[in-house]
Amino acid sequence: MPTLPWIPVHAPGADAEVTVMASRLEVRSLRHVPGFLLTSMSLLRQARRSDGAHGVALKAQLLKRTFWTLSAWRDEQAIRAYAAAEPHRSSMRAKRAVMRGSTFVFWQAKAADLPIGWEEARRRIAEH
Repeated sequence: MPTLPWIPVHAPGADAEVTVMASRLEVRSLRHVPGFLLTSMSLLRQARRSDGAHGVALKAQLLKRTFWTLSAWRDEQAIRAYAAAEPHRSSMRAKRAVMRGSTFVFWQAKAADLPIGWEEARRRIAEH
């Protein structure tokens, strides 16, 4: 199970509040996994260059066809700008046909609590 641990991007102020996003994405078939993994790596690089990003992480459960993302942002506007920018916008449009399901959750956290752990992300996704 490839996991890219938390990669800090732009450190927020110590007293700042950040918006955290966690996602669970599942593809329909094992044959879609390699392409989705390559796309995920490209989008991770994009996120690291995006304005307002504080940190990102990715976990891929290849045999379960499931991908998890975890990121922290200045605010929801920064997340929307990242999602609307290329290559994210066209990549996600192209990958919709191979997706089985996806879940996204957002919450506020203190910058001092970064990095957020996978256990917290999974708990919040499960509650969603």
